[in-house]
Amino acid sequence: MSDRLQETSNIWITGASSGIGESVTRALARGGHRLVITGRRKGALDELASAAPDRITAAAADTTSKEDLQGVAGILEDNGDLNMVILNAGTCDYLDVANYRSDVIEKNIHTNVIGTARCLDIALPALRRTRAKGKPATIVIVSSSAWWFPFGRAEGYGASKAALSYFAHSLRADLAAEGIDVVVVSPGFVKTPLTDRNDFPMPFLVSAEDAAERIVSGLARGHNDIAFPKRFTWMLKVLGALPRPLIDRMSAAMARKSNSKQENSG
Repeated sequence: MSDRLQETSNIWITGASSGIGESVTRALARGGHRLVITGRRKGALDELASAAPDRITAAAADTTSKEDLQGVAGILEDNGDLNMVILNAGTCDYLDVANYRSDVIEKNIHTNVIGTARCLDIALPALRRTRAKGKPATIVIVSSSAWWFPFGRAEGYGASKAALSYFAHSLRADLAAEGIDVVVVSPGFVKTPLTDRNDFPMPFLVSAEDAAERIVSGLARGHNDIAFPKRFTWMLKVLGALPRPLIDRMSAAMARKSNSKQENSG
């Protein structure tokens, strides 16, 4: 059992106003941890914080904004030693290749990758100060299992999550000597306001509450890679290990089928 969540911890959670971030906030608050929660929707954050005002502090911010994050930095400092940051804020926009626009790629990369990287501008110095006192310090990056297989329409989203996972694993290597853990979370389909917009089947869909319990349990057990649900993530890993020509044929066939359904429903 890890010491990450054995005692009351100070934790910063981004993307906390809905979905996985909201459910993780509720789960950790029930565990008695002190939380600073960030999102762009101040009203939703304030409502969530009101459920446990002695343990949750709302800090509305856009994680892609350096100016917003400087405001959060002061709140983190006032909250005490930072033990963990859960970088969950993200977006998912799919590409219609018939009407290709690089803006779709840019939005995914800017929010999912650049936003996460900018959060570490303020989180990493705080975690280093905590680690210097001999206390656990952990970075949790919420990626996705989507990048393990090239799904059609996911050029922007999948690329951003592939970049995010590589970023996290490289950080793990660089920060190992400092004793700062880096955890990569790779969910499958989770029912959230983002996935509610999807117009395709989502196999092995889990609730945000279920996802949160799996994440918190994995952190408590000291896991550095948390992927779920297992049946789905293992299936993607097996498919991703097939010879490239076979992957390409399967991916193209799935894309044609998806596009055909869209046209028929339109």
